[in-house]
Amino acid sequence: MGGVVPRSVSALPLLLLLLLQAERPRGAELTFELPDNAKQCFHEEVEQGVKFSLDYQVITGGHYDVDCFMKDPLGNTIYSETKKQYDSFTHKAEVKGVYQFCFSNEFSTFSHKTVYFDFQVGDEPPILPDMGNRVTALTQMESACVTIHEALKTVIDSQKHYRLREAQDRARAEDLNSRVSYWSIGETIALFVVSFSQLIWLLCPLPCGEDWALSLGFPPLSSLYLWKPGPEAALQKPHPRGALESALEARTGW
Repeated sequence: MGGVVPRSVSALPLLLLLLLQAERPRGAELTFELPDNAKQCFHEEVEQGVKFSLDYQVITGGHYDVDCFMKDPLGNTIYSETKKQYDSFTHKAEVKGVYQFCFSNEFSTFSHKTVYFDFQVGDEPPILPDMGNRVTALTQMESACVTIHEALKTVIDSQKHYRLREAQDRARAEDLNSRVSYWSIGETIALFVVSFSQLIWLLCPLPCGEDWALSLGFPPLSSLYLWKPGPEAALQKPHPRGALESALEARTGW
């Protein structure tokens, strides 16, 4: 049986298509490497009276800071910050021309930086063609599409924020892991060196002679005994000897 399809239901595919094809403001989004003692500049042409915004964040490197400044087509500095980890800047173009914004790492001598920025020009156009000049109220379906569109923009911004945080935390974790690994290797080498030195000190001086041990900086074997025979031996008490001293005396005859 055929039936009449409600107008709101028949318009659903068209509204969803408009929602998916909704344009974003013109701009650029980029993540790049900034070497030490280096400066990187970007240029964008902006019409007079158009609003633009710049968001940036340092992902990896050093203290996660960078210098940033922006100049208008006349060469005037409209934004300048030093050693910022992240920041946001919005400005309305007073003159038409090419605007320049730069990131500088010239204050760092050995730390490479990874910088992310998002430069947007203009306002976002409406998702419906006649939404700006419309005098009547939006239908329930159109209002739902606008609400979904705003929610999706919030989700996109949140995902971008969490991706940047994840990249920053991952870089910190990898750096900490490499430091712990190097420290563990150093401790292992030091442990082997100390153990081998103690083994040489205990075994090598016995067959090689005390002169050879003294040349290497080992203490004389005679210093192992606090009691030495002498004229006043009757007035001195020998220090109790352990198993090691007894073994040394048996092998060397001292």
